Amino acid sequence: MVFSLPPPRLIATTAALLAAGGVGGWLAQLAHLPMPYMLGSLFTSGLAVLLFQNSALAGYAYPLRFRTFFIGLIGVMIGTQVTPEILALAPDLPLTLGALVGFVLLAHAGNFLIFRHLGGYGRATAFYAGTPGGLMESLVLGEKAGADLRLLTAQQFLRIILVITFLPAALSLWVGHPVGSAAGPSVIDTAPVPLAALWPIAAVAVAGLVIAHYIRLPAGQITGPLLLSAGLTLGGGVDLHLPYWLIATAQVVVGASLGIRFNGMTPAMLRRSLALSAVSVLFMLALGGAFALGLTALTGIPFLHLMIAYAPGGVTEMSIIALSLAANPALVSLHHVVRILLTVGFMVLAERRLPLAEEPAE
Repeated sequence: MVFSLPPPRLIATTAALLAAGGVGGWLAQLAHLPMPYMLGSLFTSGLAVLLFQNSALAGYAYPLRFRTFFIGLIGVMIGTQVTPEILALAPDLPLTLGALVGFVLLAHAGNFLIFRHLGGYGRATAFYAGTPGGLMESLVLGEKAGADLRLLTAQQFLRIILVITFLPAALSLWVGHPVGSAAGPSVIDTAPVPLAALWPIAAVAVAGLVIAHYIRLPAGQITGPLLLSAGLTLGGGVDLHLPYWLIATAQVVVGASLGIRFNGMTPAMLRRSLALSAVSVLFMLALGGAFALGLTALTGIPFLHLMIAYAPGGVTEMSIIALSLAANPALVSLHHVVRILLTVGFMVLAERRLPLAEEPAE
């Protein structure tokens, strides 16, 4: 396979988005906002779409391989947090993972009612817009069922964006300081790290991505590097440090990639989708909080850890929040991977058994 550089315009546009995202993250950190580099870059990227979607950003597509590499780095960082102490939670995992079945079914059912009756969406659009995970699978199956792909795409991406906006703000109130910033506790090393020490992190990330691709791991972009890093850490084969600037850079890359998803959306569509998504996300966060409270009482696992584990955001975004809060990121990632697998499994069953062909709402 011959390697070729991306077009200069793509490189320049991406570099400009990341530079603006870095500035936005720095300003958000000065303002003591939660998850500053992710939310700051998301805001600046969304603002760029608003201002330049018909000019500089016309036809622009965020480079997915670039994003995938940084997601792999996040996976490596999470893997370094897998310690023998996590094995002590093994007796409680069947309960907390099993409860995800109830969470997924209740969240999906509630979302269907919200999008169908409050939003007036057709049956297929409401069903696939309401899935609490499985973004790409919901788009593929929804299109097959005749759902409105524009609305479906908007709702699925807004679910992730609003979760990573609402949840850190709520957790900041809970813990009493901005989460994911230098103001609070973190597992991330703030000491200077030599450039040579970064090569093992990058190598493990790339190796984990390749392995995940060939064995078709679920959410392989993050789980492949995570599992490889965890194995090396537990085996004492490598000592990987976590520089703060690296996780901040990963937040900028992920945040910018989310903000650019607004490209092509009309203001009217955005307003309608945003209002419905806010209702849906608040409902799912309340439901997840109820599950977290109950499971905390039964297992003794901290509420904060379970709340992040049950929040219906993306695996990558929730893992970053867990990393920044030292909230057992391996535990959090495991629950989100299982949530996505359950959601996809239920979608496949529903496609075969439920009448989901699109029709206008009453």
